Amino acid sequence: MQIKALGFPWATIDPFLFCAYHDDGYPAANAQMGPASSLAGRAIGQDFSRKDGWSMYHGQQVPGFPAHPHRGFETVTIVRKGLIDHSDSLGAIARFGGGDVQWLTAGKGIVHAEMFPLLNADAGNPLELFQIWLNLPARNKMVAPHFTMFWSEDVPRRIEQDAQGRSTEVAVIAGRLQEVGATDAASSDGLSSLTPPPDSWAAQPEGDVAIWTIRMAAGARWTLPAALGAGTQRSLYFFKGRSVTLAGQVVSEHAAIELRGDAAVELVNGAEDVSEFLLLQGRPIAEPVAQYGPFVMNTQAEIAQTLADYRQTQFGGWPWPDSAPVHGREPARFARHPDGREERPV
Repeated sequence: MQIKALGFPWATIDPFLFCAYHDDGYPAANAQMGPASSLAGRAIGQDFSRKDGWSMYHGQQVPGFPAHPHRGFETVTIVRKGLIDHSDSLGAIARFGGGDVQWLTAGKGIVHAEMFPLLNADAGNPLELFQIWLNLPARNKMVAPHFTMFWSEDVPRRIEQDAQGRSTEVAVIAGRLQEVGATDAASSDGLSSLTPPPDSWAAQPEGDVAIWTIRMAAGARWTLPAALGAGTQRSLYFFKGRSVTLAGQVVSEHAAIELRGDAAVELVNGAEDVSEFLLLQGRPIAEPVAQYGPFVMNTQAEIAQTLADYRQTQFGGWPWPDSAPVHGREPARFARHPDGREERPV
């Protein structure tokens, strides 16, 4: 339907609000788990410069995003390389990366920190991730916050081969990957995601939400099946590779490609390189959006109430000794939930 150049952040359509792709080539680590490199010339606390191929963002010593609030939507964070240390006002903490996904329903309000600890002192510390903001319908904007981890080992994946044996791998983070031509969501040939948080638009059958990552070998052919829901909107983000052909049209620059939801489309990767894509799909919530920074409601009056609530309650307060916690030098991934339950990937 249209093709747009990728910027920062990436352009999104209802029900998605925001999509940021971070790809930082951090250098070796120092003793504080920050970059062993001079920070001169950076606006520390607000560094989005990509100087030398990386940014500190809002971090002072360790890159990342110290404690900040959200209300009225969800964050879905997919970490492809490196590690994130999460802490929040519910009392949850986590260290995740290498394909793990954190799904956080902000609901009526949460404060969280997302720090990027650098653990390797002998070589570089690359970090690559997506953070996606998925809106909540008005009826769910004030639900209780909810913390969910999808470990990489548990995320459903399918590898398909074309007639020449060239492979395409799809990771299904949300939604259901159907066979091309399927019309029944319960088809036994489909591949369903793990269960999204209960109040998410992705948990509602009418939402038809899908979040997939797609990796195509050089020269591979693969058909993206049509969405099952009428009125579903979808964007395909081409962010790695040299070129791809969609339904006969060549795209030779990285782009956000808005596709018809009701039509399957054949993708033919260029012969030179592996290509990678992110698919965001969903039926629009189709409600007014009032946004003020990290708060997304339906009216300006609700935004004013949100600001008043945050000033008064701090959404439960911050239980950690500083605003940018990191969780030590042990690289093992883990999560500790607000009730004290701990989990680790198998």
